Amino acid sequence: MWRYEMIAFVLVVLTLFLIPGPAVMLTLAQSISGGRRNGIFTGLGIAVGDLIHTMALVLGLSAVLMTSAHAFEVIKYLGAAYLFYLGIRAFLEKSSRFTVPSVERVSVRRSFNQAVLTEVLNPKTSLFFLAFLPQFVRPADGTVVLQLLTLGLTFVALSIAYTTLIALLAGSVSQWLSKNKMLADWQGKVVGFVYFGLGIHLALQHQK
Repeated sequence: MWRYEMIAFVLVVLTLFLIPGPAVMLTLAQSISGGRRNGIFTGLGIAVGDLIHTMALVLGLSAVLMTSAHAFEVIKYLGAAYLFYLGIRAFLEKSSRFTVPSVERVSVRRSFNQAVLTEVLNPKTSLFFLAFLPQFVRPADGTVVLQLLTLGLTFVALSIAYTTLIALLAGSVSQWLSKNKMLADWQGKVVGFVYFGLGIHLALQHQK
């Protein structure tokens, strides 16, 4: 049933959120330089960028599905291969301490706009959404487009909740990250494990 895919999706997303990425670092930086409000609106800007990526993905894949029903399976396998690549790269990357970048203090509106543009114009985000979301879609359980939209909106909602929490606790989180060498050491291994797990999940799903 697709509800189990949704549960798995939420758990994987929460696991990835626990490993600080560019979105977390940008939210922390804006929170520290401009205050919690700046950080919250930075997180909202990132979420809007992710929503735009979701809509682009849904529209693009719906056009592909109208052309060929098998094209979606091809996209899933290409996405799984890309996730395997990300997993290998995450395992091989050398760990380093987390450092929050220093940014110029700007208005809340500018913080939001910068976050939207940064997220929308990031090609890695587009590739991630294209590779990640289809892995949790089950064509046999309903409309693919509706499932993709649900997954994307769920990701956006979780992102808003997470970045808001980060903004509210910016000072404590920043100090904890800078001192936690163990988290930095294990970051690549955890991310790599998650990506490998998604690839294996797809392979097992194909055998059923």
